[in-house]
Amino acid sequence: MEFRKQTNAISFADDLLIAVKAESISEAENITNIEMHKVLTWAKNNKLKFNEQKSKVMVIPRRKGKENNEISVYMNNKTLGQAQKNKDLGMIIDSKLSFRNHIIYISSKCNKLIHTLSKSA
Repeated sequence: MEFRKQTNAISFADDLLIAVKAESISEAENITNIEMHKVLTWAKNNKLKFNEQKSKVMVIPRRKGKENNEISVYMNNKTLGQAQKNKDLGMIIDSKLSFRNHIIYISSKCNKLIHTLSKSA
């Protein structure tokens, strides 16, 4: 499947990430919807389905501004939900590309593990 030069598709096992680079939100929306159509056509031809409820869209803006970051991407004639953070391959990434949410998640897991170990000791 051929994508535009602004698009990267990264897949691992049953996960697919489509990254689109654009100059504006409206351009990103248009390119993403075109690329999603390609992916869905390929999936249909290969008898595969994507779950709209599990699929999300996340905008990572270049500028800190008051530009509207709402984007409408469609899958099977349904609008995908927009997320402020996403967990992909165990790493939590947010729309500001900070590791704050990931650090909080990992430290919470560590605290639970330390608590469990102290109980058994």
